[in-house]
This record gives sequence, C-alpha cells and structure tokens, in this order.
Amino acid sequence: MKVCIVAEGCYPYVVGGVSGWINSLIQSFPNIEFILLTIIANRSSRGKFVYELPKNVTQVYEVYLEDCEWNNGKKRQKNRKHIRLSKKEYAEMLNMVLNRKTDWNILFDLFQRKNLSIDDLLMGPDFFQIARECYNRKYSGIIFSDFLWTLRSIYLPMFWVLKMNIPKADLYHCVATGYAGVLGSMAVHFHDSSLLISEHGIYTREREEELIKAEWVKGAYKNIWIEQFKKMSLLAYEKADIVTCLYARARLLQMDLGCPEEKIRITPNGINVNGFLEIPGKTEEDQDAINVGAVLRVTPIKDVKTMIQAFAFAKKKVPKLKLWIMGPTDEDEKYAGECFDLVETLGIKDIIFTGRINVRDYIGRMDFTILTSISEGQPLTILESYAAGIPVIATDVGNCRELIFGNNDGLGDAGILTHIMNIEEIAQAMIKLAENPKERERMGQNGLRRVNGFYRIEQMKEVYKDIYKEFAKKHGLSWSEEPFEIKN
Repeated sequence: MKVCIVAEGCYPYVVGGVSGWINSLIQSFPNIEFILLTIIANRSSRGKFVYELPKNVTQVYEVYLEDCEWNNGKKRQKNRKHIRLSKKEYAEMLNMVLNRKTDWNILFDLFQRKNLSIDDLLMGPDFFQIARECYNRKYSGIIFSDFLWTLRSIYLPMFWVLKMNIPKADLYHCVATGYAGVLGSMAVHFHDSSLLISEHGIYTREREEELIKAEWVKGAYKNIWIEQFKKMSLLAYEKADIVTCLYARARLLQMDLGCPEEKIRITPNGINVNGFLEIPGKTEEDQDAINVGAVLRVTPIKDVKTMIQAFAFAKKKVPKLKLWIMGPTDEDEKYAGECFDLVETLGIKDIIFTGRINVRDYIGRMDFTILTSISEGQPLTILESYAAGIPVIATDVGNCRELIFGNNDGLGDAGILTHIMNIEEIAQAMIKLAENPKERERMGQNGLRRVNGFYRIEQMKEVYKDIYKEFAKKHGLSWSEEPFEIKN
C-alpha cells in the first residue's frame, strides 16, 4: 500500500509536536511505502529538511502558497488574457465565495485545465463580477477596492493548491484540514482513492484564534478570512472516509464545524516511553538550581512572553529557579527577538534559550516543565515530561486538562493547570512546585503511570495499524508485515 502524507507547514521542515508525530508514524510502519505532499510558504524552503527521512519515504512533492507562474523553468511574463468561465464553473465559484453548497469537483477540474493562468483568472472579468456580487450581498458597508484585493489575496494560495498535480497513492493521510484537506479532497476526485484526516489541534479553531489576535487584518476582513478556513475544513470533512482527533472535546469541536459524527474516531497520541528510561539526570551545576523546562517553538501561539513574565515574578520568591526554553527560535524570528528583548528589559537572570535540542539530553535535568500556549492539541511535550517522571504546569487548552487530571483513571493529578495569559497564576504555580519537592515527586509518578497506561507509541501504532489495514482491505490490497523495499 502507498500512503501519501499531506502536511502543511511542519514535517519535514520544522521541529515540533506534529512533525515528530508524523516521523514516528512513518517509522512505525516500515512495511508501508510513504510519499510526502508538503505545503510550504515559498520556494526558499525547498528541500530544506530538518529530519532525515525514513527509508520507506520514497518521494517528496512540494506546494508553494506564495508562488508565481512559470514557463520552462522561467517566471511567466505578464500577458493578461481574458480567462472566461463556463456557466457551471462561474456558478460553482460564486457558490464557493458566498460560502454556499459547492460542487467542488467542477472547480477541481477547472484548475487542472491546461494553461490556466491563476493571475489572469484573479484579474479577469469573471472573478471581478463574482467579487462584486459577493460584495453587494454581504459586505457593501466596506470599500469595494479593499474588499476585492482582500478576496484576491485569500484565494491566491488556495488556487495554487488547486493547480497541484496530485501524485497517485492508495490512501491520502492529511495531518490537518485547511489546505492539506483541499489536496486530499482533490485526490479523492482524481484518483478514486481514500482520505484519512488526523487533526491534532482543530485547524479552523487555531486559525480563528490567530486571526482574532492578528493586527494585520481588521474588522469585517477577519470574518472573511475565518470563513475561508471554515469552508476548506468543511470540504475535507465531507470528502474524508475517517477523521481522527486526540480527545473527546476535540470530537465535539469537529462535529460543531460540520464533520459527520460517524466518521470521527478518537486516537490519542503515543510516545516511545522506553526511550526515556536511561536519560541523563541532573549535572553538578544543576544541584543548586530548580530547573524549569519549556520544550517548544518560540512562536506567538506558545505565548513565551507570558512565561517569561511569570518566571520573573516567581524568581523573586524563589531565587534558585532557572528557566530553560528549549526549541527552535528561527520559525518566527521577529517574535523570538521580542522575547530576547523582554528578558533583557526585565533584567532577568537564569533564562537560557538552548535552540533546537534532543529532548532526552535535557529533560532528566528538569524539576518540572511548563507550557503556556494559547492553543494546543494533545502536547507531546507533556507526555515526554511524564515519561521522565516529571510534573507539568500547563494552560487550560486542548487536552491539557485531561492529561493533568486524567479521565477518571484514578491516578491523581500530574501537575498544575492554569488559565491562559494569567501571569500571576502561572507564577504561583511555579512557586508552588519549586517549594514542594514531595509534591513534584508525587505528581511526576502520577504522570509516569498515566503515560504508561494510555499514551504509549505501541498503543497508537495498533490503532493506526487497524485503520491502515481497513483501507488496504477496501482497495483490495494485501497486507504484509515485511519491510517495504524499492524493487529495481
């Protein structure tokens, strides 16, 4: 069986929870051939992998959301033509822009039309008229020229995705909805294949939260962008055979966004617990410190600024505290720079930015870990802390509440839950764990029992093995446990 993993903005270009999950999944099934269909911003990231691809990954295809049109390897010269849509194409594009029920197959075929120019389409009379009709119906209170250019900027990346020549596979496994879900839905249409969607965070909700906080988009334009992500997710839910999520509350969110209940399966994350059995412990320099570990990408969604400010307050009460921010700082260099400046402005000592690390090299040195995100799914960093017998402080997002308190498993609390962006509450949580080593030990052991009981990589593998075998049977493919090999 050939499985195409469809991923947006993560594997194999950046380190993170979703990227690590994809890498573990591929390595868990050496008997399956995987190909990658990756969505990245532009060609500057082309082929710049931070993961060594497993041997059973045979091809990588890239889609660029910020691209231009090319002829024979050269940028296409502007040569504006009047691209005209058929009546059916016009009607379905209008339905899509108006967020009405859409026959997406007509649009899929449209964008595979030979020599179709996205530039000419967006600047042509048909798209202008569609924009005008949408404006008159829903947005006549704003300036039309601003609305038109916003609409063009919204649909440009989506149209690049629709132009992609999808590689053939038996199963398309999208690790989100959004643009990845559009590609997976196209594959169903063109290749009569199956579609599996695995959501870690709920893509639409995450984009909505980002847009609400964003300063680059104002007023009604926020809603226009949010509706765009909703419609892409709804398309993916409609075309998918199976949609997975990590926990029960995420399932309810998926249903609220239009995913049919009967398609959803809850499939918790899993990690290699055995990989944390013999990790290094505290060093001599750590003996007089209380180490707080934060394993994350230094990006706004992780709210590192709140963490830094809370640490500053906690350190005044507990001078031995030392904060280790462990993870890449190059994903959002502007935000990372603001974090560095904040540390300097506040004059805080004992905050170390390690950059990208191997978690196993550091986690055993920590007394507890912390996560102050404003959005999460089921964070692998919490599971890794538990595997090392270390308690956590986490904000009440995603599945963090259940990870800390359990789902009626009788194991007890494994850390402290806080509200998002609450500096005082997060600081008090740090002080409490710093001053109570027995509490840290008790919570750490609860976490270790929880991860062993419910979140092992072996358990996750069995769940996905059943799902993959189900699709293999559907397509009449034999299932072999023998490692995949490229045949000459």
